[in-house]
Amino acid sequence: MAAVPALLVMGVSGSGKSTVGALLASELGWKFYDADDYHPEENRVKMGKGIPLDDQDRIPWLCTLHDILLRDVTSGQYVVLACSALKKVYRDILIRGKDGVPPKSDAPGKEGKPAEVQLLVVYLSGSFEVIFGRLLKRKGHFMPSELLQSQFNTLEPPSDPENFIQINVDKSLPEIIAIIMEALK
Repeated sequence: MAAVPALLVMGVSGSGKSTVGALLASELGWKFYDADDYHPEENRVKMGKGIPLDDQDRIPWLCTLHDILLRDVTSGQYVVLACSALKKVYRDILIRGKDGVPPKSDAPGKEGKPAEVQLLVVYLSGSFEVIFGRLLKRKGHFMPSELLQSQFNTLEPPSDPENFIQINVDKSLPEIIAIIMEALK
């Protein structure tokens, strides 16, 4: 059906990634993963205390998500992943795994081409005010609304040559799904 076997629904906390991702996966008949379900306990505790995650916290988590995507896509399964993926390097890790991590200067050269996941990035964008208002209404999530500003500070919106579409969260859920479905044609 689609030219890409995996969709990444990304954006800051409260942008609607899980809601859009789950509905989209249901509509397409694809498998759905919410990246939040794969955070190690240390990350959840850190965020719960209002401490933003850093690259050291996120990279192993992103590598795990890449491995899941690669496993499913390789077996012929189409996948929707809801994940903040705030920085370009994070999206690169989702595509290439550990090979997407910028190499340390002393790292030896890699042989062969890394296993890549073809990904269409669906970037759910919106203003701080709109998204903060949504977070204030959300109950029972480990990510406190106080951390939203740190996510906006970290955010590197997708840009060329990334394979992406950008959708404003001001649109209704049916409009957002329709835009994504149209992009998949």
